[in-house]
Amino acid sequence: MDPRKVTELKAFVQMCESNPQILHLPEMSFFRTWLHGMGATIPAPPNTKGSCQGGCPCGPSPTSTSAPPPEPELSESEESEIEIENDGVIEPDNDEPQEMGDFENTEISEEMMDQANEKKMDAINALGEGDLQKALDLFTEAIKLNPCLAILYAKRASVFIQMQKPNAAIRDCDRAISINPDSAQPYKWRGKAHKLLGHWEEAAKDLATACKLDYDEAASEMLKEVQPKAKKIMEHRRKYERKREEKEIKEKQERIKKAREEHARAQREEEARQSGGGFFPGAAGFPGGAPGGMPGLGDFLKDPELLNAMKDPEVMAAFQDVAQNPANIAKYQNNPKIMALVTKLSAKFGAPPQP
Repeated sequence: MDPRKVTELKAFVQMCESNPQILHLPEMSFFRTWLHGMGATIPAPPNTKGSCQGGCPCGPSPTSTSAPPPEPELSESEESEIEIENDGVIEPDNDEPQEMGDFENTEISEEMMDQANEKKMDAINALGEGDLQKALDLFTEAIKLNPCLAILYAKRASVFIQMQKPNAAIRDCDRAISINPDSAQPYKWRGKAHKLLGHWEEAAKDLATACKLDYDEAASEMLKEVQPKAKKIMEHRRKYERKREEKEIKEKQERIKKAREEHARAQREEEARQSGGGFFPGAAGFPGGAPGGMPGLGDFLKDPELLNAMKDPEVMAAFQDVAQNPANIAKYQNNPKIMALVTKLSAKFGAPPQP
């Protein structure tokens, strides 16, 4: 008998004497059956709860070290974290939309135009007297008579601004701009309305347009007030968008890295599959050409990774199947788990897999 095999068997017996729980491993069931058949008494398995750490044969599988905490993800709410003073901002008005007139279908006579002009003058006079409601009503009557005159909507918008109704003013300015986009007044009052609502970017855009079309000192002063706030918001948004782009690039790089790792792993498994013809090298599917004994078992039982792999019911079933008939390894050529174990064992025992 090969002295090397006798030495390995002796080492295995000594290991069992010093650590009898090895005999209770699932993969040692065949050995327990043989011992019972020989009339041997096997010590009962000890209660190992809390007595040993992961990595020993009786303990749980070793767990990987805790992963570092993930980096905080960019929150969509970060845009709202910017702090801007909102002095002068009011609550939005939610009144029913005002009468706008039918500027697309109304046929306007000269008489209607003259009447609308009279109503406009009366409204301006009422406005000068501080009677805002009367001025508002008169501008509305003028709009009904001549709904195609942009200045009437702009004038009424100015009254809405004084009445602290910015949304109504915006509606009038939108209509005025649709009629005459080259008029500065609607942009001025719409910019003022956006300022009252705290819409700093919109306010800056409208006031800048108003000054460009027809410079107005009041509009220019408002523009100087809202521009720094609008700029702060735009810079914050650019910063947010830059962070989001960086996050997307990082995620893409991670996906590429994982894909490459998966590809490399698949290649290794394919190489192992192509090179592995038997479950273990040697005769009867075991290393060294020994029959169904335990050649190299001393080294095998010192490797926690192999022991843990052999605890897997799928691996054990394949082990027993191939041990009985090495030709059955062909059934597992496409099983990465089994073929990875074949590669590990082949490398450990220093013999090429059986062709």
